[in-house]
Amino acid sequence: MKKIILIGGGGHALSCIDVIEREKKFKIVGIVDGNLKKGKKILNYKVIGGDKDLKKIKKNIKHAFIAVGQIGISDKRKNIYNKLKKLGYKIPAIKSPKSVISQNSIINEGSIIHHGVVINSGVTIGRNCIINSNCLLEHGVRIGDHSHIATSVVINGDVKVGSSSFIGSGAIIRNLLSIGSKVFVPMGKLVFKNINGRK
Repeated sequence: MKKIILIGGGGHALSCIDVIEREKKFKIVGIVDGNLKKGKKILNYKVIGGDKDLKKIKKNIKHAFIAVGQIGISDKRKNIYNKLKKLGYKIPAIKSPKSVISQNSIINEGSIIHHGVVINSGVTIGRNCIINSNCLLEHGVRIGDHSHIATSVVINGDVKVGSSSFIGSGAIIRNLLSIGSKVFVPMGKLVFKNINGRK
């Protein structure tokens, strides 16, 4: 298995670790989090440094994954993604074997598909997205870069979600709608019309 580091050691990292372990494509060798004491263990993995250590770590570890969560604003995850790219890290897409993903879908780099997700034919997931547990993304859905689709969201056919948006847990979006960039959809919201995004 290829070696990988995780960026971030908070609650979202716990879920990411479980998916990575079950996928069995990468071996986690440590966690990078400047807010945690070096040597602290997150599940079975040690914190090996902070952001300032990424350049040095890159000499031995070529893959990294962003395990920082996102509620609303995507700036932190986006900034980490850009930093990792600048340093030359490879940022894989991570897909739970406990999800159902159409072979006719596209999952771009840095995105994670958590357990229990159903992704139907013709779906495109952008870069650095979180598709959280038990989501349903129907045919033709497009999710822009750096967006988080939270737990148990239902996005019906041919919906377009812009970049850096957040769709809260349990929200349901009617088919054929357009959700713009940097949009916040609250938990449990029923969406029946287009929502304009922000620049």
